[in-house]
Amino acid sequence: MADQLSIVDTTANPAPLGLMGFGMTTVLLNLRNAGIIELSAMILAMGIFYGGIAQIIAGCMEWKKKNTFATTAFTSYGLFWLTLVGLWIMPDMGFGKAAAPSDASMTAYLFMWGLFTLVLFIGTLKLTRALQVVFGTLVILFFLLAFEHTIPGDNPMRHTIGHIAGYEGIFCGLSAIYAGLAQVINEVYGKKLMPL
Repeated sequence: MADQLSIVDTTANPAPLGLMGFGMTTVLLNLRNAGIIELSAMILAMGIFYGGIAQIIAGCMEWKKKNTFATTAFTSYGLFWLTLVGLWIMPDMGFGKAAAPSDASMTAYLFMWGLFTLVLFIGTLKLTRALQVVFGTLVILFFLLAFEHTIPGDNPMRHTIGHIAGYEGIFCGLSAIYAGLAQVINEVYGKKLMPL
């Protein structure tokens, strides 16, 4: 029987790229949700290129490393950002009969992403504390945003829930940035300087 060749993986860790794409874009969008900045082309561009495309690239790289969890998470959230931007811009671009999404459809959309994230959060219970924080706060964020869309637009409670979601989302995004940069710093220094 011929000897089997062993292949050594010498590729870089793609997780920091995915976490940074998710984290930075999430912070910027939630600055808008918190009422600090307006929705602009800056957020849309971040959603397409860094939150969207960069996470998909990270997910494909994780696939090569046989990491099913990270492949599913990064690719899915990259496509989340692309679909979210699509929901905002497609009605204005004249795509067939694409109407702007109703509150009911946004509630369903955000709830399904919350449910998906809840299942991934269960997976993080076998991973690092940093990822548990990222996914746990993301579950809360999606459900808060879904709940916001169940409240009529003229009800002041909707505005309050939106702002709460915004600040919670800023924390979620910052936790992802921390998790990504901690991996970079720990690898560069060859020791655990930043706990995960």
